Amino acid sequence: MLAGGRARRFGGRDKASLLIEGRPIIERQLEAFRALTPHVLIVANDAARYEAFGASIVPDAVPGAGPLGGLYTALLRVSTPHVVVVACDMPHVDAPFLGFLARVGRDVEAAVPRTSDGWHPLCASYASACAARLRARLDAGQFKVADALTDLDVREIGPGELAPFDRRVLANINTEDDYRRLLP
Repeated sequence: MLAGGRARRFGGRDKASLLIEGRPIIERQLEAFRALTPHVLIVANDAARYEAFGASIVPDAVPGAGPLGGLYTALLRVSTPHVVVVACDMPHVDAPFLGFLARVGRDVEAAVPRTSDGWHPLCASYASACAARLRARLDAGQFKVADALTDLDVREIGPGELAPFDRRVLANINTEDDYRRLLP
């Protein structure tokens, strides 16, 4: 899970702790991940904020590099050949969807959902072997995750494959309006 962002468009508030259906987003996500694997990693620069959740917490390997830096850190720190990455502001990811991402990402460098809204690279599967190419982008000062996809063998997950899942599975919270729309 990527939880190291500054949440600038959200007034700097901790989006992982926002309540959805009475539970913090991070708690919902950890439950989904733990249904599939004991290997759960939170990339966050404020470890104290997440210690109570019992997951491994690591700081960004490249401070100030944004979501691409968080993704790079996750790939660098895992002991598995592939990793499913989710931003901490996505309250409706669930175990079936995470398992799907893991399955379709097994034989490619990245398996990334793409909808009419565009790519969703912060809810995707990546091969840990991609870390060096992401680091090259970071070293060059290129921090956009979507741009980094051009360096990878990406399996696009389109609307047809996404249809069986909750339509909100890729919804994220960037603003107060986003949060209000996701509340029941």
